[in-house]
Amino acid sequence: MAKFQNKYRGETVRAQWWNYANNGAYFITICTVDRECFFGEIIKNEMHLSPIGEIIYEEWNFSFDLRAELYCDTFVIMPNHLHAILRINNGIVVGTHGRAYLQPTPKPPSQPFNSGVAYRPPKSISSFIAGFKSVATKRANEYRNTPKQPVWQSRFHDHIIRNYTEYQQIYSYIESNIENWEKDKFK
Repeated sequence: MAKFQNKYRGETVRAQWWNYANNGAYFITICTVDRECFFGEIIKNEMHLSPIGEIIYEEWNFSFDLRAELYCDTFVIMPNHLHAILRINNGIVVGTHGRAYLQPTPKPPSQPFNSGVAYRPPKSISSFIAGFKSVATKRANEYRNTPKQPVWQSRFHDHIIRNYTEYQQIYSYIESNIENWEKDKFK
């Protein structure tokens, strides 16, 4: 186990062979702390956002106005989690002879693994999620007058989408998530 901010944590679940600032498509799931249903309820296969759910919706959408490299293809806010397909496009450069190549992404600074300093590459999935969760938590806590109370689980789930078939399956899963709420074993 690694130590981060004086707490022991399991090893990262991120793919060690992948730079999460790379161009690509990502399936993201962010859950509330203790899977509490802060964001609303599903009635007759329709999601009804609570005031906190409205805050999450506003902050989620606003995030993409701030980040030119980030796109959200689809998302759904559920009572206790959010699913999305995000795409990063950090730019394509056209070289000589009309060949396109991706701009290189910055490498993390060299630090010892146990330095206690977390590094999130700029314009990466991790830096986006951290910023979104921070702002959404602050606004949710202001609304409910609960300063410094967690809204989210400390981590999030991601999956690098590798091909069009996988993309379509995940897209369909997200789009039908509300109808399948009653079958959700984690609700």
